[in-house]
Amino acid sequence: MFLLQAAVVVALVIAAVAALVLQARRDSLHDARARTLAVAHTFASAPGTAQALTGRNPTATLQPRAERVRKQTGVAFVVVFDRDGIRVTHPDPSLIGKRVIGPYQQQTVQGLTVTRTFNTSRGPAVDSGVPVIRADGKIVGAVSVAITVQRVNAVVKRQVPVVLGAAAVALALGTGGSALVSRRLRLQTHGLGPAEVTRMYEHHDAVLHAVREGVLITAGDGRLMLANDEARRLLDLPPDVEGRPIAALGLDPGMVDLLTADRPVTDEMHFAGERLLAVNVRPTAPYGGQAGCAVTLRDATELRALAGRAERAQQRLRLLYEAGMRIGTTLDVTRTAEEVAEVATSRFADYAAVELLEPVLHGARGVVLGLVTFWRSEHSGLFEEEDLPVTEELAARAAVCIDNARRYTREHTVAVALQHSLLPRVLPEQNALEVAHRYLPARAGVGGDWFDVIPLSGARVALVVGDVVGHGLHAAATMGRLRTAVHNFSALDLPPDELLGSLDELVTRIDQDGPEGEQDVTGATCLYAIYDPVDQQVTLARAGHPGPALVHPDGTVVLPDIPGSPPLGLGGGLPIETVELRLPEGTSLVLFTDGLIETRERDIDTGLALLRQALTQPPHTPTRDPEHTCQAVFDALRPDHPRDDIALLVARTRLLHPTQVAAWDVPQDPAAVRRVRDGAGRRLEVWGLEEIAFTTELIISELITNAIRYGTEPIRLRLLRDRSLICEVADGSSTSPRLRRATATDEGGRGLFLVAQFAQRWGTRYTPRGKIIWTEQALPGVPDDPAPSWPTPHP
Repeated sequence: MFLLQAAVVVALVIAAVAALVLQARRDSLHDARARTLAVAHTFASAPGTAQALTGRNPTATLQPRAERVRKQTGVAFVVVFDRDGIRVTHPDPSLIGKRVIGPYQQQTVQGLTVTRTFNTSRGPAVDSGVPVIRADGKIVGAVSVAITVQRVNAVVKRQVPVVLGAAAVALALGTGGSALVSRRLRLQTHGLGPAEVTRMYEHHDAVLHAVREGVLITAGDGRLMLANDEARRLLDLPPDVEGRPIAALGLDPGMVDLLTADRPVTDEMHFAGERLLAVNVRPTAPYGGQAGCAVTLRDATELRALAGRAERAQQRLRLLYEAGMRIGTTLDVTRTAEEVAEVATSRFADYAAVELLEPVLHGARGVVLGLVTFWRSEHSGLFEEEDLPVTEELAARAAVCIDNARRYTREHTVAVALQHSLLPRVLPEQNALEVAHRYLPARAGVGGDWFDVIPLSGARVALVVGDVVGHGLHAAATMGRLRTAVHNFSALDLPPDELLGSLDELVTRIDQDGPEGEQDVTGATCLYAIYDPVDQQVTLARAGHPGPALVHPDGTVVLPDIPGSPPLGLGGGLPIETVELRLPEGTSLVLFTDGLIETRERDIDTGLALLRQALTQPPHTPTRDPEHTCQAVFDALRPDHPRDDIALLVARTRLLHPTQVAAWDVPQDPAAVRRVRDGAGRRLEVWGLEEIAFTTELIISELITNAIRYGTEPIRLRLLRDRSLICEVADGSSTSPRLRRATATDEGGRGLFLVAQFAQRWGTRYTPRGKIIWTEQALPGVPDDPAPSWPTPHP
């Protein structure tokens, strides 16, 4: 009754307040329309508005007026816009010059006054637009004024307290009457009405006999006061059990002890015949009842069987989860098969065997891979039907992992074979440097690191170390292309900076010409050095590659500062700087790739510190040869599981003895040819090269004659006795001779042809001061092209 009264009062209050709010909103909207129209008309017809709108800078004139009117009248905004809808004024200066939102042609074209209502985050708002009309009747723009309508006006604020006060009085009167009636009913029915009492007993009886749990109520003296149908079924009780002693019901003594226990019991398992029951006992006295206990019985016979099956299913799921985590951790076929057997014998079978067919090991895809067999001993029990999906899942996981390992092994073998075919296996012999090297491929796959030793003209030697970022066939193939390009550019006798510049252009062209979506070469680096054993000078340049290390004959280690350039393909045509260093004889030049000094476990600074420590020798100790230096570096820095290739090249410098070098300055006079030629002949006799003296003098005569005739001073002849006899004629001209076959009437063109016929090799090398024409002749008793084998790269 009280709730009904309260609901009526609340409904009346809501209706009254709603009526007040609607009336206030209607009055507020009417006032807002009137205010916005008045402000818009006043501003549009104000003197100077139309003239300013058509002037050169309407914003400068109208913006201050609009802001002053907006603040004085309290409207939201006063916006003036021209016939094209472009704002001239606005409270937000960033919106001036931008087009208004919504239709504006009604004001600027049709000359209509428009008022519209719209909703904002602060409530309803009213916007009125009035055209601006010039004295000649032409419409030049419009004024838009908006204001936000408040939800509750002063009338509502005055009348709501009156309505709420009346509602409070009505509720107080209703509450007092209801309280008196309710008190009398509670005294008679213990707080329940007749319908509630009837419904309570109906629900109690329905629940008591419908639940699947046995319910017993026992008295403090050991008598059974209540038993539902499920309890009678579980305990096989007779029909007339209420009021009888529990000990006289013919139950098991253990069950009698539980039912008459004076202690709480929770899920204690006990057999009643063939049934396994879970018994719970709770005293009833603390909850307002008489002394006794409430007992519940739950049949756990089927639950125990289900729990056993669920436990076995959970074990199978754990086995499959473990199989997913442990099988396929490596890409090795043999190890993957071992992992399958280890997982199966851990908790599923006593013995397991993985047998693979022979074609699988050779690559034959699309065929059966092999057979997985599981055995159990007698004491472990037989396999069940539920074990069959487990075996199928284990076999499927094994097949996927073994197939992945087989495919990886096949691709890795191909990539390794390709890489080994592209790396230098036989390096040419030379006397300028004593060289040792190491190469260690990454465990994750074949990479793109490479190194080279390239003999150049003038007994010089080029050292190259490069790196292509990435792994696999693409990196190996790219490495081969770059190594071939370096060989070709070296044959042109290019200085290090020009060679790396040409290599940068080549990589850029490769990236641009490659098919769309194909991995490019971006990330390749290179370090190129040329050592001259005559001048004891090394010239270095690098593109994105770590600089070298120098080990002086006294054992000290220096990391020279070599100016860096972007990696190949990213230079953008920028010049590459070179550095020239003078190296005493016995200095070791150490070149390496970043895989040696930088890993996930250590940064590059730590790696360089370890490298310096490995290269440093104690004072007054014999200098290590390159082979021992390589081994010392690898012992100190080699990672256990390299994730990147490692290339290491150690070259110890040698000096071409002054007795092996002879040089003459040649004046630009044809008469000087004979004098220089005679001097060269005497030096050949000292060297014991009389056998090739005639051809050498012929070559010298032709080269010096060409330099005098076509070149410029200074002209210089140099002979080097190395693994071959090297003849060099330098002059100050940059013009290069061209080999051609002279006709019968030509006066020249035969000398260079003769030089090419008698010399083993010849070519042109440009210098900062001109060019050098050089030739090489095999020494008597030495093969024309010696190529002794170098050891294969050490792992």
